[in-house]
Amino acid sequence: MEQLSHTDRGFLEQMEDAGRRYASRTGERGGRMAALEQQGILYADTPERVSSRLNRLGVDWATATAVERTPPAATTGTSLDLDRELVGTDLLMLERFMGRNDLIGIDYLEGGFLAARSIGRITVRSPGSSHHGTGFLVSPSLLMTNNHVLGSAEEAAAGVIEFNFQAGLDGQPLDPVVFTLDPHRFFVTHRDLDFTVVAVSDRSRDGQPLTAFGSLPLKEAQGKAVIGELVNIIQHPNGEPKQLALRDNQIVDVLEDFVHYSADTARGSSGAPVFNDQWEVVALHHAGAPRRDHDGNVLAVDGTRWHPAMGEHRVDWMANEGVRVSRILGTIQQFPLSGTAAALRTELFASGSSLHPVEARPSTVPAVLTGRTNGAAPKSVTMDGSAEQHATAGSVGWSVPLRISVSIDADAGTGTGTGTGTDGLHPRAASPAAVTVPAGIGRIDGRSPAERDLAAALVNLAAFSDRPYYDEAADRAARDVYYAGIHLGNPTSLRLALTEHLESTHERRPAYKPMRLLYPWVDLHPDEKLHGIYSGQGFTPQELMEADAAVEAARAGHWQEFMLRESAPGPEAVEAELDLLEASLPFNCEHVVPQSWFAKKEPMRGDLHHLFACESTCNSFRGNIPYFDFPDFDEAVRHDCGRRDPGKFEPSEGKGPVARATLYFLLRYPGRIGDEARELQRSGLEMLLTWHRDHPVDVYEQHRNAAIAEMQGNRNPLIDHPEWAGEIDFAGAWT
Repeated sequence: MEQLSHTDRGFLEQMEDAGRRYASRTGERGGRMAALEQQGILYADTPERVSSRLNRLGVDWATATAVERTPPAATTGTSLDLDRELVGTDLLMLERFMGRNDLIGIDYLEGGFLAARSIGRITVRSPGSSHHGTGFLVSPSLLMTNNHVLGSAEEAAAGVIEFNFQAGLDGQPLDPVVFTLDPHRFFVTHRDLDFTVVAVSDRSRDGQPLTAFGSLPLKEAQGKAVIGELVNIIQHPNGEPKQLALRDNQIVDVLEDFVHYSADTARGSSGAPVFNDQWEVVALHHAGAPRRDHDGNVLAVDGTRWHPAMGEHRVDWMANEGVRVSRILGTIQQFPLSGTAAALRTELFASGSSLHPVEARPSTVPAVLTGRTNGAAPKSVTMDGSAEQHATAGSVGWSVPLRISVSIDADAGTGTGTGTGTDGLHPRAASPAAVTVPAGIGRIDGRSPAERDLAAALVNLAAFSDRPYYDEAADRAARDVYYAGIHLGNPTSLRLALTEHLESTHERRPAYKPMRLLYPWVDLHPDEKLHGIYSGQGFTPQELMEADAAVEAARAGHWQEFMLRESAPGPEAVEAELDLLEASLPFNCEHVVPQSWFAKKEPMRGDLHHLFACESTCNSFRGNIPYFDFPDFDEAVRHDCGRRDPGKFEPSEGKGPVARATLYFLLRYPGRIGDEARELQRSGLEMLLTWHRDHPVDVYEQHRNAAIAEMQGNRNPLIDHPEWAGEIDFAGAWT
């Protein structure tokens, strides 16, 4: 009977567990793969994960929708008919992600080369035996590998890590650089998640510094990869020189703790990092699901019965399995550590918070912290999310022509002023010229968040420019399909059915970014302009885009000043400052249901159905005051935006659209309105229904509804079926 080493036993246990997990997911995996084949990568994973991935890539659902409408054949460039000056790396990255672009940026090779430096071969020698594995540096002092490679501190103490165990450009072997492991300083291991993190000596046996080999930071943030994406593995298979499986593995399933990726062409090896195309570590490779014969024996790649002496690289794998980085980090955080070990753990998480060159999640407020060079935002700051959640991320920018001139209106939050200019935009933006962004704002590749967002918005505007404004026949067909399972009859049953339908079809939940998502297409009127929802004043899309870019840059500057002024602000101070910035520097966008009524949470905050272009003066003038119908509205002296008395606001324009948007919100998010006295109460329902009846749906709202359905997946029933207003028990949607 074959004698198994501790390492072999550990690997066999992990392989058995991975095989069971893979088998248990057959049905779920089949459905995901069918969606990938039939609909594409945007639909294979959960909407929340896909939205997080797009945000992390620095793109949005508007651009993805435009690309999706192009023929599915892959190209060697962008599939959109755009001015070449508008085509940047973010767009090409999106098209590559969606399988529409066969090319990869040249920086991809350099990124892989740099990532490979931090990966080495682990060797553990003990009396009478030895074994190998792959490991990689995750901080300036710590190495990660599998638990079944280094299962104990004693085993780690007998181990070394060799970097540069590979061929050079001339094909000749490089001289390996050997470091001993130092588990006395740090050693954390976990059998179920099959990871070990151990300290490494500061200098190699020949005196070279460990820092020369960099590190691969581990990031807790979601959105690093989704089902359907190709991943890369750099490894030392069976202890051999360093090798690369380049975009040969496709993610086929994502579990709570693990990720499965195909193994048709390239297998992983124990302890190897699994990368996305941006060379971020997605998972720690550890095992896989093997093929078996009729008797349940594991098969080798040549069809014979496999046994451990052959090595894991000879297993005929059906799929590889990696441990998700976010789960590893969450587990490490829970270990009780003190002294040097606690300090090294802090260093590990600090390394992971540094900005990656492709971290591109759009943030409401740029992340700039005093005393840090990584630009990470406090964890209490709400950046955005696909559901009601908090997250952190960085951002990158994009250089575009724009001069930003910012002025802060001391009365901006009071709603009594008329703005900083005759157009009501606040702050002002003039173009073309050069962008002006405060020094020190988080930049990558010389680009600021405001610059990137404006450039992306201009791409979206160009991408939609050749589309018909409203295709009535196509929209009618889409509407009929959408409501096919909805039946009239009982008002309460109809309300509940619509609520369930609106939520279940709200498949894509974009972050709040009006510059990118609202202005370029969704809120355009037939005259190809944006009109303030309360004043009716017209603006070109570029005007509001540039004004919002100015706002974003101004917020960045004031946020930086705040962080320099407050050395270590607490969560309450941070939240208060964010609220102040948004109140004094609002975007030119109105939430028909004010954000304070739902605590600025997603998906409500980014739900396009209740977002409208609105010059900031009108936005501030209304504030978070509920709508009201003044009997003497036409006779009273009022602001261009409408009339406001304490606790009451009636708009000059847009009563029909805002009523239907509010009624949609009541259906989609029941119980969110009216739970506080300052919000619209149930007594206001008759007013909304009256505005809905007196101001009928027009082609502008039909266009909006169709455009939003294309991006989000759900529709506004009051636009599609105005006659249903009297058939729905709206009163039951209040708290």
